[in-house]
Amino acid sequence: MKLRYYILTSAIVLSMFGCEKELVKEPQQDLTDEAVFESPTTALGAVRGIYSTAQTFDFYGGLPQVIGDYMGNNVDFVGTFPTLQELNNFSGVSTNSNVSGIWQLHYQVITRANKVIARINDVPGLGAEEKAQYTAEAKFLRALSYFQVCNLFAQPYQVSSGSNLAVPLVLADFTGTIEYPSRSTLNQIHAQIISDLNDAAAVLPVQYGDAKQTRGRATKGAAYALLSRLYLYREEWAKAETAARNTLSQGIYDLAADYSFYSGNTNEDVFTIQNSAIDNGRTGNGGWAAYYNPAALGGRGDAPFSDDLVSAFTSEANDKRYAAKVTGTATDGLPHLFTTKFPDAVNNSDNSPVIRTTEVYLNLAEALAHENATPSAEAITILNTRIRARAGLAPKAANSQQALIDALLIERRKELAFEGHSRMDLLRNRLPLRNGNPAAAFGGAKTILPIPQREIDNNPGLQGQQNSGY
Repeated sequence: MKLRYYILTSAIVLSMFGCEKELVKEPQQDLTDEAVFESPTTALGAVRGIYSTAQTFDFYGGLPQVIGDYMGNNVDFVGTFPTLQELNNFSGVSTNSNVSGIWQLHYQVITRANKVIARINDVPGLGAEEKAQYTAEAKFLRALSYFQVCNLFAQPYQVSSGSNLAVPLVLADFTGTIEYPSRSTLNQIHAQIISDLNDAAAVLPVQYGDAKQTRGRATKGAAYALLSRLYLYREEWAKAETAARNTLSQGIYDLAADYSFYSGNTNEDVFTIQNSAIDNGRTGNGGWAAYYNPAALGGRGDAPFSDDLVSAFTSEANDKRYAAKVTGTATDGLPHLFTTKFPDAVNNSDNSPVIRTTEVYLNLAEALAHENATPSAEAITILNTRIRARAGLAPKAANSQQALIDALLIERRKELAFEGHSRMDLLRNRLPLRNGNPAAAFGGAKTILPIPQREIDNNPGLQGQQNSGY
Protein backbone atom coordinates (compact mmCIF):
# COMPACT_ATOMS: atom_id res chain seq x y z
CA MET A 1 0.00 0.00 0.00
CA LYS A 2 1.28 3.41 -0.87
CA LEU A 3 2.55 5.87 1.70
CA ARG A 4 -0.04 8.42 0.59
CA TYR A 5 -2.83 6.34 2.13
CA TYR A 6 -1.17 6.59 5.50
CA ILE A 7 -0.72 10.32 5.02
CA LEU A 8 -4.38 10.75 4.17
CA THR A 9 -5.36 8.85 7.25
CA SER A 10 -2.93 10.42 9.69
CA ALA A 11 -3.99 13.90 8.67
CA ILE A 12 -7.72 13.08 8.77
CA VAL A 13 -8.48 15.20 5.76
CA LEU A 14 -11.52 17.42 5.70
CA SER A 15 -13.53 14.98 3.63
CA MET A 16 -13.88 12.89 6.77
CA PHE A 17 -16.28 15.55 7.92
CA GLY A 18 -18.59 15.33 4.94
CA CYS A 19 -21.54 14.91 7.30
CA GLU A 20 -20.32 17.46 9.82
CA LYS A 21 -19.18 20.39 7.70
CA GLU A 22 -20.14 22.98 10.32
CA LEU A 23 -17.76 21.41 12.81
CA VAL A 24 -14.71 22.33 10.77
CA LYS A 25 -13.61 25.80 11.87
CA GLU A 26 -9.84 25.64 11.57
CA PRO A 27 -8.32 27.37 8.54
CA GLN A 28 -5.81 24.62 7.83
CA GLN A 29 -6.36 22.23 4.95
CA ASP A 30 -6.65 19.37 7.43
CA LEU A 31 -6.99 18.65 11.12
CA THR A 32 -4.49 16.89 13.35
CA ASP A 33 -5.37 13.67 15.14
CA GLU A 34 -5.52 15.60 18.39
CA ALA A 35 -8.11 18.01 17.00
CA VAL A 36 -10.24 15.20 15.61
CA PHE A 37 -10.27 13.15 18.79
CA GLU A 38 -10.41 15.96 21.33
CA SER A 39 -14.17 15.93 21.99
CA PRO A 40 -17.25 13.72 21.59
CA THR A 41 -18.54 15.97 18.83
CA THR A 42 -15.45 15.80 16.66
CA ALA A 43 -15.08 12.07 17.34
CA LEU A 44 -18.59 11.51 16.02
CA GLY A 45 -17.57 13.55 12.99
CA ALA A 46 -14.69 11.15 12.38
CA VAL A 47 -17.08 8.19 12.45
CA ARG A 48 -19.47 9.93 10.09
CA GLY A 49 -16.53 10.68 7.85
CA ILE A 50 -16.04 6.95 7.23
CA TYR A 51 -19.62 6.74 5.99
CA SER A 52 -19.01 9.78 3.81
CA THR A 53 -15.98 8.11 2.24
CA ALA A 54 -18.00 4.93 1.65
CA GLN A 55 -20.54 7.07 -0.18
CA THR A 56 -18.08 7.99 -2.93
CA PHE A 57 -18.38 6.92 -6.55
CA ASP A 58 -15.41 4.53 -6.33
CA PHE A 59 -16.72 2.68 -3.27
CA TYR A 60 -20.51 2.35 -3.15
CA GLY A 61 -21.47 5.25 -5.38
CA GLY A 62 -21.91 2.95 -8.37
CA LEU A 63 -18.58 2.39 -10.11
CA PRO A 64 -17.55 -1.00 -8.61
CA GLN A 65 -21.12 -2.22 -9.05
CA VAL A 66 -21.31 -1.06 -12.68
CA ILE A 67 -17.95 -2.69 -13.39
CA GLY A 68 -19.29 -5.94 -11.93
CA ASP A 69 -22.24 -5.74 -14.29
CA TYR A 70 -19.98 -4.97 -17.26
CA MET A 71 -17.92 -8.06 -16.50
CA GLY A 72 -21.04 -10.19 -16.05
CA ASN A 73 -24.07 -11.00 -18.17
CA ASN A 74 -26.78 -8.63 -16.92
CA VAL A 75 -25.94 -5.53 -19.00
CA ASP A 76 -24.48 -4.61 -22.34
CA PHE A 77 -21.60 -2.19 -22.62
CA VAL A 78 -22.68 0.65 -24.90
CA GLY A 79 -20.61 3.39 -23.29
CA THR A 80 -17.63 5.42 -24.41
CA PHE A 81 -15.16 5.06 -21.52
CA PRO A 82 -12.19 2.97 -22.75
CA THR A 83 -11.14 2.07 -19.21
CA LEU A 84 -14.52 0.45 -18.63
CA GLN A 85 -14.70 -1.10 -22.08
CA GLU A 86 -11.44 -2.98 -21.55
CA LEU A 87 -12.82 -4.48 -18.33
CA ASN A 88 -15.99 -5.46 -20.15
CA ASN A 89 -13.83 -7.10 -22.83
CA PHE A 90 -11.56 -8.86 -20.30
CA SER A 91 -8.58 -6.99 -21.70
CA GLY A 92 -7.84 -4.83 -18.65
CA VAL A 93 -4.38 -3.51 -17.82
CA SER A 94 -2.72 -2.72 -14.52
CA THR A 95 -2.61 1.02 -15.30
CA ASN A 96 -6.41 1.30 -15.62
CA SER A 97 -7.31 4.54 -13.83
CA ASN A 98 -10.74 3.33 -12.68
CA VAL A 99 -9.17 0.28 -11.05
CA SER A 100 -6.59 2.44 -9.31
CA GLY A 101 -9.27 4.77 -7.95
CA ILE A 102 -11.31 1.87 -6.60
CA TRP A 103 -8.29 0.45 -4.75
CA GLN A 104 -7.45 3.84 -3.27
CA LEU A 105 -10.97 4.58 -2.02
CA HIS A 106 -11.36 1.19 -0.38
CA TYR A 107 -8.14 1.70 1.51
CA GLN A 108 -9.21 5.17 2.51
CA VAL A 109 -12.28 3.64 4.14
CA ILE A 110 -10.09 1.01 5.81
CA THR A 111 -7.45 3.41 7.10
CA ARG A 112 -10.03 5.88 8.40
CA ALA A 113 -11.80 3.03 10.18
CA ASN A 114 -8.45 1.94 11.64
CA LYS A 115 -7.90 5.48 12.92
CA VAL A 116 -11.24 5.53 14.75
CA ILE A 117 -10.73 2.07 16.21
CA ALA A 118 -7.28 3.02 17.52
CA ARG A 119 -8.10 6.48 18.87
CA ILE A 120 -11.72 6.49 20.00
CA ASN A 121 -10.99 5.22 23.50
CA ASP A 122 -8.77 8.25 24.15
CA VAL A 123 -11.50 10.84 23.51
CA PRO A 124 -12.13 12.83 26.71
CA GLY A 125 -15.73 13.09 27.77
CA LEU A 126 -16.97 10.30 25.50
CA GLY A 127 -18.94 7.64 27.35
CA ALA A 128 -18.05 3.96 27.33
CA GLU A 129 -21.22 3.06 25.43
CA GLU A 130 -20.45 5.55 22.65
CA LYS A 131 -16.83 4.38 22.46
CA ALA A 132 -17.98 0.79 22.00
CA GLN A 133 -20.57 1.73 19.40
CA TYR A 134 -18.25 3.94 17.34
CA THR A 135 -15.66 1.16 17.34
CA ALA A 136 -18.31 -1.30 16.18
CA GLU A 137 -19.43 1.01 13.37
CA ALA A 138 -15.84 1.41 12.20
CA LYS A 139 -15.35 -2.37 12.24
CA PHE A 140 -18.53 -2.89 10.22
CA LEU A 141 -17.38 -0.43 7.56
CA ARG A 142 -13.87 -1.88 7.53
CA ALA A 143 -15.39 -5.33 7.01
CA LEU A 144 -17.57 -4.07 4.16
CA SER A 145 -14.54 -2.51 2.48
CA TYR A 146 -12.36 -5.59 2.80
CA PHE A 147 -15.19 -7.80 1.55
CA GLN A 148 -15.77 -5.73 -1.56
CA VAL A 149 -12.09 -5.15 -2.39
CA CYS A 150 -11.43 -8.91 -2.11
CA ASN A 151 -14.35 -9.67 -4.41
CA LEU A 152 -12.85 -7.34 -7.00
CA PHE A 153 -9.13 -8.11 -6.77
CA ALA A 154 -9.00 -11.77 -5.69
CA GLN A 155 -10.24 -15.00 -7.17
CA PRO A 156 -13.27 -16.32 -5.27
CA TYR A 157 -13.04 -18.89 -2.51
CA GLN A 158 -14.09 -21.64 -4.92
CA VAL A 159 -10.89 -21.40 -7.01
CA SER A 160 -8.45 -22.60 -4.35
CA SER A 161 -10.45 -22.84 -1.11
CA GLY A 162 -9.31 -19.35 -0.13
CA SER A 163 -5.56 -20.04 -0.14
CA ASN A 164 -4.99 -17.60 -3.01
CA LEU A 165 -3.65 -14.09 -2.49
CA ALA A 166 -6.20 -11.34 -1.92
CA VAL A 167 -5.16 -7.85 -0.72
CA PRO A 168 -2.91 -6.39 2.00
CA LEU A 169 -4.40 -6.68 5.47
CA VAL A 170 -3.81 -3.38 7.28
CA LEU A 171 -5.34 -3.06 10.74
CA ALA A 172 -3.04 -0.74 12.68
CA ASP A 173 -3.33 3.01 12.85
CA PHE A 174 -0.46 4.82 11.14
CA THR A 175 1.64 6.62 13.73
CA GLY A 176 4.75 7.47 11.73
CA THR A 177 6.43 4.16 10.90
CA ILE A 178 6.14 3.41 7.19
CA GLU A 179 5.27 -0.20 6.36
CA TYR A 180 4.92 -1.97 3.03
CA PRO A 181 2.50 -4.87 3.52
CA SER A 182 2.25 -7.77 1.11
CA ARG A 183 -0.99 -9.40 0.06
CA SER A 184 -2.67 -11.68 2.57
CA THR A 185 -4.63 -14.75 1.52
CA LEU A 186 -8.36 -14.64 0.96
CA ASN A 187 -8.85 -16.85 4.02
CA GLN A 188 -6.89 -14.41 6.17
CA ILE A 189 -8.94 -11.45 4.99
CA HIS A 190 -12.19 -13.34 5.42
CA ALA A 191 -11.19 -14.32 8.96
CA GLN A 192 -10.68 -10.65 9.79
CA ILE A 193 -14.02 -9.72 8.25
CA ILE A 194 -15.75 -12.38 10.34
CA SER A 195 -14.00 -11.15 13.48
CA ASP A 196 -14.96 -7.54 12.78
CA LEU A 197 -18.58 -8.37 12.04
CA ASN A 198 -18.97 -10.57 15.11
CA ASP A 199 -17.46 -7.82 17.26
CA ALA A 200 -19.79 -5.29 15.66
CA ALA A 201 -22.91 -7.43 16.01
CA ALA A 202 -22.27 -7.87 19.73
CA VAL A 203 -22.33 -4.11 20.32
CA LEU A 204 -24.37 -2.35 17.66
CA PRO A 205 -27.97 -1.37 18.38
CA VAL A 206 -30.93 -3.01 16.68
CA GLN A 207 -32.12 0.39 15.48
CA TYR A 208 -31.77 4.13 15.95
CA GLY A 209 -34.23 6.90 16.63
CA ASP A 210 -35.25 7.48 13.01
CA ALA A 211 -35.60 5.42 9.84
CA LYS A 212 -32.78 7.14 7.98
CA GLN A 213 -30.22 6.16 10.62
CA THR A 214 -31.69 2.70 11.17
CA ARG A 215 -31.35 1.93 7.47
CA GLY A 216 -28.22 3.97 6.76
CA ARG A 217 -26.06 3.37 9.82
CA ALA A 218 -24.47 0.13 10.97
CA THR A 219 -26.80 -2.02 13.07
CA LYS A 220 -26.77 -5.46 14.63
CA GLY A 221 -28.91 -6.80 11.78
CA ALA A 222 -26.63 -5.31 9.13
CA ALA A 223 -23.57 -6.99 10.65
CA TYR A 224 -25.31 -10.38 10.72
CA ALA A 225 -26.59 -9.87 7.16
CA LEU A 226 -23.11 -9.18 5.79
CA LEU A 227 -21.89 -12.26 7.64
CA SER A 228 -24.61 -14.31 5.93
CA ARG A 229 -23.37 -13.12 2.54
CA LEU A 230 -19.74 -13.90 3.36
CA TYR A 231 -20.56 -17.39 4.62
CA LEU A 232 -22.65 -18.00 1.50
CA TYR A 233 -19.66 -17.02 -0.64
CA ARG A 234 -17.52 -19.46 1.37
CA GLU A 235 -20.11 -22.26 1.10
CA GLU A 236 -20.37 -22.49 4.88
CA TRP A 237 -24.06 -23.17 4.69
CA ALA A 238 -24.92 -23.71 8.36
CA LYS A 239 -23.18 -20.48 9.35
CA ALA A 240 -24.89 -18.61 6.51
CA GLU A 241 -28.23 -19.90 7.75
CA THR A 242 -27.53 -18.86 11.34
CA ALA A 243 -26.38 -15.39 10.36
CA ALA A 244 -29.42 -14.83 8.13
CA ARG A 245 -31.76 -15.95 10.91
CA ASN A 246 -29.98 -13.65 13.34
CA THR A 247 -30.71 -10.75 10.99
CA LEU A 248 -34.38 -11.56 10.58
CA SER A 249 -34.83 -12.16 14.32
CA GLN A 250 -34.13 -8.48 15.04
CA GLY A 251 -37.80 -7.81 14.27
CA ILE A 252 -37.40 -4.74 12.04
CA TYR A 253 -36.97 -6.36 8.62
CA ASP A 254 -39.60 -7.54 6.18
CA LEU A 255 -40.17 -7.67 2.45
CA ALA A 256 -41.93 -4.66 0.98
CA ALA A 257 -45.34 -5.27 -0.52
CA ASP A 258 -44.21 -4.06 -3.97
CA TYR A 259 -41.16 -2.62 -5.73
CA SER A 260 -41.58 1.04 -4.82
CA PHE A 261 -39.33 0.79 -1.75
CA TYR A 262 -36.04 1.98 -3.28
CA SER A 263 -34.58 4.95 -1.38
CA GLY A 264 -37.54 4.73 1.01
CA ASN A 265 -35.69 3.57 4.16
CA THR A 266 -38.31 0.91 4.85
CA ASN A 267 -38.24 -2.53 6.44
CA GLU A 268 -36.87 -3.79 3.10
CA ASP A 269 -33.59 -1.98 3.80
CA VAL A 270 -31.01 -3.62 6.05
CA PHE A 271 -28.15 -1.30 5.21
CA THR A 272 -28.35 1.43 2.58
CA ILE A 273 -25.86 4.23 1.94
CA GLN A 274 -27.80 7.46 2.20
CA ASN A 275 -27.71 10.04 -0.57
CA SER A 276 -29.51 13.28 -1.24
CA ALA A 277 -29.49 15.95 -3.92
CA ILE A 278 -26.83 17.89 -2.00
CA ASP A 279 -24.93 15.01 -0.35
CA ASN A 280 -24.04 12.12 -2.62
CA GLY A 281 -21.12 10.25 -4.11
CA ARG A 282 -21.32 11.50 -7.65
CA THR A 283 -18.39 12.70 -9.72
CA GLY A 284 -18.34 14.45 -13.09
CA ASN A 285 -19.60 11.22 -14.61
CA GLY A 286 -22.45 10.73 -12.16
CA GLY A 287 -23.42 7.78 -10.00
CA TRP A 288 -25.66 4.73 -10.34
CA ALA A 289 -28.42 6.58 -12.19
CA ALA A 290 -26.09 8.03 -14.82
CA TYR A 291 -25.18 4.56 -16.06
CA TYR A 292 -28.52 2.82 -15.63
CA ASN A 293 -30.75 5.56 -17.12
CA PRO A 294 -31.27 6.59 -20.76
CA ALA A 295 -30.45 10.06 -22.05
CA ALA A 296 -34.07 11.25 -21.92
CA LEU A 297 -34.05 10.75 -18.14
CA GLY A 298 -30.73 12.52 -17.61
CA GLY A 299 -28.47 9.48 -17.73
CA ARG A 300 -25.71 8.36 -20.05
CA GLY A 301 -27.46 5.14 -20.98
CA ASP A 302 -24.26 3.11 -20.69
CA ALA A 303 -25.63 -0.04 -19.01
CA PRO A 304 -28.91 -1.33 -20.48
CA PHE A 305 -30.38 -4.80 -20.05
CA SER A 306 -28.47 -7.53 -21.86
CA ASP A 307 -30.35 -9.94 -24.09
CA ASP A 308 -29.39 -12.67 -21.62
CA LEU A 309 -31.13 -10.88 -18.76
CA VAL A 310 -34.16 -10.13 -20.93
CA SER A 311 -34.41 -13.86 -21.67
CA ALA A 312 -34.26 -14.67 -17.96
CA PHE A 313 -37.13 -12.31 -17.25
CA THR A 314 -39.28 -13.27 -20.22
CA SER A 315 -39.03 -17.00 -19.61
CA GLU A 316 -42.17 -16.47 -17.55
CA ALA A 317 -44.86 -13.94 -18.38
CA ASN A 318 -45.98 -11.05 -16.18
CA ASP A 319 -42.95 -10.70 -13.91
CA LYS A 320 -43.55 -7.41 -12.08
CA ARG A 321 -39.82 -6.82 -11.73
CA TYR A 322 -39.45 -6.85 -15.51
CA ALA A 323 -42.46 -4.57 -15.86
CA ALA A 324 -40.55 -1.96 -13.82
CA LYS A 325 -38.36 -0.90 -16.75
CA VAL A 326 -38.21 1.85 -19.33
CA THR A 327 -37.19 2.02 -22.97
CA GLY A 328 -34.85 4.80 -23.96
CA THR A 329 -31.95 5.83 -26.12
CA ALA A 330 -28.55 4.62 -24.96
CA THR A 331 -25.12 6.08 -25.62
CA ASP A 332 -24.99 4.19 -28.91
CA GLY A 333 -28.02 6.13 -30.13
CA LEU A 334 -30.23 3.04 -30.20
CA PRO A 335 -33.28 2.10 -28.07
CA HIS A 336 -32.59 -0.22 -25.13
CA LEU A 337 -34.27 -1.36 -21.93
CA PHE A 338 -33.20 0.20 -18.62
CA THR A 339 -33.90 -0.41 -14.96
CA THR A 340 -35.91 2.08 -12.93
CA LYS A 341 -34.23 1.30 -9.61
CA PHE A 342 -32.17 4.52 -9.72
CA PRO A 343 -34.41 7.20 -11.25
CA ASP A 344 -32.59 10.41 -10.26
CA ALA A 345 -29.86 10.90 -12.86
CA VAL A 346 -30.09 14.67 -12.42
CA ASN A 347 -29.22 15.03 -8.71
CA ASN A 348 -27.97 11.48 -7.89
CA SER A 349 -30.10 11.40 -4.76
CA ASP A 350 -30.90 7.67 -5.00
CA ASN A 351 -29.68 5.64 -2.04
CA SER A 352 -27.08 2.94 -2.69
CA PRO A 353 -28.57 -0.46 -1.81
CA VAL A 354 -25.98 -2.52 0.06
CA ILE A 355 -28.07 -5.16 1.85
CA ARG A 356 -31.79 -5.75 1.44
CA THR A 357 -34.13 -7.99 3.41
CA THR A 358 -34.89 -9.88 0.21
CA GLU A 359 -31.23 -10.82 -0.10
CA VAL A 360 -31.19 -12.10 3.47
CA TYR A 361 -34.18 -14.36 2.72
CA LEU A 362 -32.46 -15.56 -0.45
CA ASN A 363 -29.27 -16.23 1.53
CA LEU A 364 -31.26 -18.23 4.06
CA ALA A 365 -33.10 -20.22 1.39
CA GLU A 366 -29.94 -21.01 -0.57
CA ALA A 367 -28.14 -22.14 2.58
CA LEU A 368 -31.07 -24.40 3.49
CA ALA A 369 -31.18 -25.81 -0.03
CA HIS A 370 -27.50 -26.78 0.14
CA GLU A 371 -27.82 -28.22 3.65
CA ASN A 372 -30.62 -30.64 2.79
CA ALA A 373 -30.36 -33.40 0.18
CA THR A 374 -34.14 -33.49 0.10
CA PRO A 375 -35.58 -30.16 -1.06
CA SER A 376 -36.02 -27.93 1.99
CA ALA A 377 -39.67 -27.11 2.62
CA GLU A 378 -38.71 -23.81 4.24
CA ALA A 379 -36.55 -22.82 1.27
CA ILE A 380 -39.39 -23.65 -1.12
CA THR A 381 -41.74 -21.52 0.97
CA ILE A 382 -39.33 -18.58 0.80
CA LEU A 383 -38.96 -19.07 -2.95
CA ASN A 384 -42.67 -19.13 -3.64
CA THR A 385 -44.49 -17.15 -0.97
CA ARG A 386 -41.96 -14.38 -0.49
CA ILE A 387 -40.00 -13.98 -3.71
CA ARG A 388 -42.16 -15.25 -6.56
CA ALA A 389 -45.53 -14.21 -5.16
CA ARG A 390 -44.44 -10.57 -4.85
CA ALA A 391 -43.19 -10.72 -8.43
CA GLY A 392 -46.61 -11.94 -9.61
CA LEU A 393 -45.37 -15.41 -10.49
CA ALA A 394 -47.01 -18.74 -9.75
CA PRO A 395 -45.40 -21.19 -7.33
CA LYS A 396 -42.59 -23.27 -8.76
CA ALA A 397 -42.08 -26.93 -7.98
CA ALA A 398 -38.61 -28.05 -6.94
CA ASN A 399 -38.37 -31.83 -7.05
CA SER A 400 -34.67 -32.13 -6.29
CA GLN A 401 -31.99 -30.33 -4.34
CA GLN A 402 -30.35 -29.01 -7.51
CA ALA A 403 -33.66 -27.90 -8.99
CA LEU A 404 -34.32 -25.86 -5.85
CA ILE A 405 -30.84 -24.31 -5.91
CA ASP A 406 -31.23 -23.44 -9.59
CA ALA A 407 -34.64 -21.87 -9.00
CA LEU A 408 -33.29 -19.75 -6.15
CA LEU A 409 -30.33 -18.56 -8.21
CA ILE A 410 -32.63 -17.49 -11.06
CA GLU A 411 -34.78 -15.49 -8.64
CA ARG A 412 -31.68 -14.02 -7.02
CA ARG A 413 -30.45 -12.85 -10.39
CA LYS A 414 -33.73 -11.17 -11.30
CA GLU A 415 -34.40 -9.74 -7.85
CA LEU A 416 -30.94 -8.23 -7.24
CA ALA A 417 -30.12 -7.20 -10.81
CA PHE A 418 -28.20 -3.90 -11.09
CA GLU A 419 -27.35 -3.88 -7.35
CA GLY A 420 -23.81 -5.25 -7.54
CA HIS A 421 -24.40 -8.97 -6.93
CA SER A 422 -24.43 -10.73 -10.29
CA ARG A 423 -20.70 -11.09 -10.94
CA MET A 424 -19.92 -12.73 -7.61
CA ASP A 425 -23.04 -14.90 -7.76
CA LEU A 426 -21.72 -16.33 -11.03
CA LEU A 427 -18.16 -16.79 -9.82
CA ARG A 428 -19.04 -18.38 -6.48
CA ASN A 429 -21.20 -20.89 -8.37
CA ARG A 430 -18.28 -21.74 -10.66
CA LEU A 431 -20.05 -20.29 -13.68
CA PRO A 432 -18.61 -18.20 -16.52
CA LEU A 433 -19.24 -14.49 -16.38
CA ARG A 434 -20.37 -14.67 -19.99
CA ASN A 435 -21.15 -17.72 -22.08
CA GLY A 436 -19.11 -18.27 -25.22
CA ASN A 437 -16.14 -16.16 -24.11
CA PRO A 438 -13.12 -18.20 -22.93
CA ALA A 439 -11.70 -15.17 -21.10
CA ALA A 440 -14.88 -15.04 -18.98
CA ALA A 441 -14.60 -18.63 -17.75
CA PHE A 442 -14.65 -19.38 -14.04
CA GLY A 443 -11.12 -18.89 -12.71
CA GLY A 444 -10.10 -16.86 -15.74
CA ALA A 445 -7.22 -14.47 -15.11
CA LYS A 446 -9.15 -11.34 -16.07
CA THR A 447 -12.40 -12.15 -14.31
CA ILE A 448 -10.77 -10.21 -11.46
CA LEU A 449 -9.11 -6.80 -11.49
CA PRO A 450 -5.35 -6.18 -11.59
CA ILE A 451 -3.45 -4.84 -8.62
CA PRO A 452 -2.90 -1.20 -9.69
CA GLN A 453 0.57 -0.77 -11.14
CA ARG A 454 1.32 2.35 -9.10
CA GLU A 455 0.71 0.33 -5.91
CA ILE A 456 3.26 -2.26 -7.00
CA ASP A 457 5.72 0.44 -8.06
CA ASN A 458 5.52 2.17 -4.67
CA ASN A 459 5.21 -0.84 -2.37
CA PRO A 460 8.09 -3.35 -2.34
CA GLY A 461 5.82 -5.76 -0.50
CA LEU A 462 3.57 -6.07 -3.55
CA GLN A 463 6.30 -6.61 -6.10
CA GLY A 464 5.98 -10.04 -7.65
CA GLN A 465 2.37 -10.30 -6.42
CA GLN A 466 0.45 -9.05 -9.45
CA ASN A 467 -2.58 -11.10 -10.42
CA SER A 468 -1.99 -13.70 -13.10
CA GLY A 469 -2.50 -12.42 -16.63
CA TYR A 470 -1.59 -8.79 -15.92
